[in-house]
Amino acid sequence: MVTMYGIPNCDSVKKARAHLQAQGVAFEFVDFKKQAPTEDLLAAWVAQVDWQVLLNRKGTTWRQLSPEQQAQASDIGGACALMLQKPSVIKRPVIDWGQARLTVGFDPQGWGTRLP
Repeated sequence: MVTMYGIPNCDSVKKARAHLQAQGVAFEFVDFKKQAPTEDLLAAWVAQVDWQVLLNRKGTTWRQLSPEQQAQASDIGGACALMLQKPSVIKRPVIDWGQARLTVGFDPQGWGTRLP
C-alpha cells in the first residue's frame, strides 16, 4: 500500500494527489496536522533518504523560525528534533511506496518506476 504524508492545502501535495489519482494508484493520505510523524517513522525516513532532503528550508514554516531554531537544524539530531516539533518543516509530500522505497517532493517523472 502506498502512503502519502503531507498537508492537504500544500500545492505540491495537491499536485501529487491528483497525479496519483489520475494514474489509478490507490494510496492512503496522512495529514501531518492531524497525525504528526512519530520519532520511529522519522528515523525510518532518514534511514532511506538524507535528512537534508527531508528538511524544507524554502517553505513558510522555515522562514518563520527564529535564527536559533534554524541553527538547531545544523545536524541530523537537531533537524530531526525540529521536524518532530514542527512537522510542517518537512518537505512534502513524503511518499512511502512500500518495500523500503521512499520519495520526497513532487516528482512524477521520478515516480514512473515506482508506480505499483
